[in-house]
Amino acid sequence: MKTRHLSAVALLLCTTGLIAGEQDTSSIQAGKKLVNTHCISCHASSFGRDGSGIYTREYRKVRSLSGLKAQVTNCNTMLNLKWFDDEEQQVVLYLNHTFYHF
Repeated sequence: MKTRHLSAVALLLCTTGLIAGEQDTSSIQAGKKLVNTHCISCHASSFGRDGSGIYTREYRKVRSLSGLKAQVTNCNTMLNLKWFDDEEQQVVLYLNHTFYHF
């Protein structure tokens, strides 16, 4: 009986992890779409090419995950994008996954 209970708990934990992974993937893709739609043109005009130089430059302003969140919120406010908190979080997930790796 104890073994069945432990197996059920292990299965639940694995399933929960898979669901979280799927949510992260869809959030990252949603963040990518938001960045491509709202951010790239401005970043490209300032940093050339595809604009990703803003994230990879040697003297970048963002140095932590909380700093990244603050910068995304700042851009959202300054550009009056009217993103909801979950959209900001999607952009943070995408940028962190793709460029920062905090």
